[in-house]
Amino acid sequence: MQDSRFSRLSGIGQLAICGYAVVALFTSNAAGATTPPPPTISGAPATTVLSWHSYRFTPTAKGPSGYKLTFAISGKPSWASFNTATGTLSGMPQTVNCYTSTTIVISVSDGLAKASLPAFTLKVTPNIVPTITGTPATSDTAGTKYAFTPKANEPDGDPLSFSVKNKPAWATFSIATGAISGTPTAANVGTYSNIVISASTGHALASLAPFSITVKSSGTTATAGSATLHWTAPTANTNGSALTNLAGYHIHYGKAPSSMTTSVTVASAGATSYTISNLASGTWYFAVNAYTTAGANGAFSNIGSKAIP
Repeated sequence: MQDSRFSRLSGIGQLAICGYAVVALFTSNAAGATTPPPPTISGAPATTVLSWHSYRFTPTAKGPSGYKLTFAISGKPSWASFNTATGTLSGMPQTVNCYTSTTIVISVSDGLAKASLPAFTLKVTPNIVPTITGTPATSDTAGTKYAFTPKANEPDGDPLSFSVKNKPAWATFSIATGAISGTPTAANVGTYSNIVISASTGHALASLAPFSITVKSSGTTATAGSATLHWTAPTANTNGSALTNLAGYHIHYGKAPSSMTTSVTVASAGATSYTISNLASGTWYFAVNAYTTAGANGAFSNIGSKAIP
């Protein structure tokens, strides 16, 4: 005979015993229902990347119909970004990221279960610096064409562009090939110094050693003259502080005060004079400015001139 103090309830599964209520919450599947399969994720990410090269990896993932997939990552490199909707890891490491490696795990979840790719290590290796070689001629004669093209190579296959510093005004330069060429005239007789040709990938640079081109007169040597310049070494910066890192001087000269496009570098802080030779007849104008070991350039001196017969 059932005790009247006990009563069986339905709904939320509440059972009353001797005046005390005990709540038993429960869940159950409908008859015949099955648990959905967990998501899957696959893919083989590259484990190395060159600095200044793009990296991109997107895994392949599948999940049960009607369930939204969300991606997550651990160990993401600081230079990369991650898309939680697609699982794409992408970015471009810079030189400062070279030789670093990170252990990465990419996973996917449908809200109920999670699947992960095997952990992988992504290492950044430095981009190979291009090379540039060649021996340019250091003299030419007025009226004779000058031409030089360097050889350059970038083992990674990156495209190269060329640049030049201190190009003579009478010459042209190709940024596609690095070729410097031109035909100087009698008015261009002189020495064109500190010419530098470089090859660049945009992120890495290689340069030829600085060189000079001396243009000689096509006539007799008696028509060529020289000029000796004298100057006083500076002792103070423009702000009045003592000058302690003087490195040398740049001498600029040409056939007019407004076109002193030829220059000579005197890499000596103690120098106070210099002779420029092979000057064609006519009036030449000269100015000097100092430079420091940090690469700062001082103002031009007063302009001097000399007439070469």
